Amino acid sequence: MIGSRLEREVGHTDAATGRALNSGMRNIGVLAVLGLSVVFAAAQITPSGSPNTDNGQKSEKPQTETHITPDQAKQLFQSVDELLHFASDDTGLPIKHEVKRTLTTRADVEKYLLDKMNDDEDAKRMQRGEIVLKKFGLLDRDFNLKPFMLALLKEQIAGYYDSKTKTVYMLDWVDPETQKPVLVHELTHALQDQHTDLEKWNNQTPDNPSHTVAQDNDHLAKDELDTARTAALEGQAMAVFVDYSLKPLGKSLVKDPEILDQINSMTSASTDDSPVLARAPLLLSESLLFPYKEGLSFEQDVWMDKGKQAAFAGVLDRPPSSSWEVMNPRNYEQQKPSPILVMPDIHPLVDKTYRAYDIGQVGQLDLRILATIYGGEGAARDLTPAWDGGIYWAGQKLSAKTAAEQASTNSVALFYLSAWKSPRAAEAFARIYGEEIGRTYSGVKLDTADAQPDSGGGQEIIYSTNEGPVVITVRDRFVFVSESFDLSTARKLADMLIGIQGTGEIRTARLSIPGHTLSQSTISFLHSCGIMRAALLR
Repeated sequence: MIGSRLEREVGHTDAATGRALNSGMRNIGVLAVLGLSVVFAAAQITPSGSPNTDNGQKSEKPQTETHITPDQAKQLFQSVDELLHFASDDTGLPIKHEVKRTLTTRADVEKYLLDKMNDDEDAKRMQRGEIVLKKFGLLDRDFNLKPFMLALLKEQIAGYYDSKTKTVYMLDWVDPETQKPVLVHELTHALQDQHTDLEKWNNQTPDNPSHTVAQDNDHLAKDELDTARTAALEGQAMAVFVDYSLKPLGKSLVKDPEILDQINSMTSASTDDSPVLARAPLLLSESLLFPYKEGLSFEQDVWMDKGKQAAFAGVLDRPPSSSWEVMNPRNYEQQKPSPILVMPDIHPLVDKTYRAYDIGQVGQLDLRILATIYGGEGAARDLTPAWDGGIYWAGQKLSAKTAAEQASTNSVALFYLSAWKSPRAAEAFARIYGEEIGRTYSGVKLDTADAQPDSGGGQEIIYSTNEGPVVITVRDRFVFVSESFDLSTARKLADMLIGIQGTGEIRTARLSIPGHTLSQSTISFLHSCGIMRAALLR
């Protein structure tokens, strides 16, 4: 996390540093994910229209928009090479060829966003997973993801590097000086692309659910790498962005590590000029900010511990494999693999009633989001370090035939197994999870009549809801949650899932190909669209 380096008790930034950071960052932030990034400059960019939001409200009325002059455009084009050389010097990544550049209009950018929302595989996965996110309580039942995302991106869009066309796109409505810090960030992505070919490096997530135990565990063994790689890319680009902003003062991220304290202190920034962003659910705000905040902290730690080559080319050649490694850079440096739970063969039990819909890890980032929603920041602060792995599986009823039936959370049943570093942490998580069921479902009642002693010697708690029983089973350091499966199936699944983990150290794996976690598709899509001004202001 940002500020991890501050545990070394560095001092505070001075007023001049604060002014330099604010001049480069006050109006610029970041929205993460794979392939290309889009940057936002609030002082120069206003919404082009009044897009409908998820609540049917409209954003602020558009202001009269100006466009840069031909001379300014020429100046902007000429600055690309200078900024590219700065990024190359700062990262040690060589310039292998010139970066293509073009000036684009707001209308073209908005068309690009709409096309991407309709055609991009991450966008499709994100929209498919919407019902599972609602089942988990990460999104409200009445939340409409697609129009909200479009409104959010239209509100914030500013410029981007596209790894497909190998082109950096500049905006014809933002003055050159405002765009330069944005460009140095995006040109870092161009250098990354020249080093490792981002189109091959990213976006390898399997598109379809798995249908056998071998496929299940293959999916799980490939999870979270997209999220971690996103954080690596954006952490590097943000490091260059910070260094460029501080260059006039002779300061840098490595020479002056307390800079992150200044960035982190920008938490009180107003979102008055971003009404859509101000209403974003925690899942979306955390997903868009994680690669930039934790990615920057990760990059600073590796840079200071191992040097520039390890922090840039080295990270691209051996990227982190999970949000756990990004949030704990020393584990990455020591090549400690991430904890991964094992999936037993559940298909003979569930396939007669459900079709496989979704599977993945609940990584440390996902857990932090869940814990914050369920128990608040204090619970997240206590539980996140105690996380030791998590997996989920969701199935859709075979009886759900119509589009309306399939769009309802009532058509989905899911289970979630989490592992913890102590029984005490497991009990704490089970408690806050149970307390939150009343927010996710209606008609919730504690079911004492059907409860029975847990076959594994743990504790079983049952709630009846409008979508069937919710069963929470706590055994030692494991918490198993079943939502909407019948009680007999839920108990069999608990025995299978907990039993296969064994009593020894949780199986670990060094990930090489990405799958997805609860937040992965959201992170990947957001980042593939660009950068958001909120990232450096939270």
